[in-house]
Amino acid sequence: MDNDSFQQEVLNELGDDKLTEIAGLLGTDAAGAQNVVASTADAFAGGLAEKAENATPQEAEEVRQALSEASEPPLQGVATLGGGMGGLLGGGMMAGVLAKMAKPVANAVAKKTGLPAASVTRAIEIALPVVLAVVTKRATQRRNPGGSAGGSAAGAAPGASGGGLGDLLGQVLGGGKK
Repeated sequence: MDNDSFQQEVLNELGDDKLTEIAGLLGTDAAGAQNVVASTADAFAGGLAEKAENATPQEAEEVRQALSEASEPPLQGVATLGGGMGGLLGGGMMAGVLAKMAKPVANAVAKKTGLPAASVTRAIEIALPVVLAVVTKRATQRRNPGGSAGGSAAGAAPGASGGGLGDLLGQVLGGGKK
């Protein structure tokens, strides 16, 4: 499954300094911080996929529009996002979708890792702008056929009929239906 590449891309974007900061917040080492960030990336990707599967038409359209907006040029890279949840203000609709998921993701990661939910929440505040940046970058690559996504689906409009929202998210996050 390609979720591993999504995790790795989030870890790469986060960098050693932020991983060290997260490790300090969690009271763990770099490997423990990487585990929490990987679990967080998985939980966000899984949460978006679940939201797509179980979405009302209105929720599905919100995610579809958020992905479409995320692929637009103005938002690029982690530097434009600032830090913490406040940095998500410039992230548009996708930032809102991810911010709504932050507490359930923090609870799920805390349960999985055994770490206190409050500590995981603080770590997610650091990681969330990076997750947003990676989703944005991938959505942009998917929308621009010249990007690494390639293939006939790369130029398809986010609202295009065919595979549906789950397939669209699979193309952006990896691990889509084969």
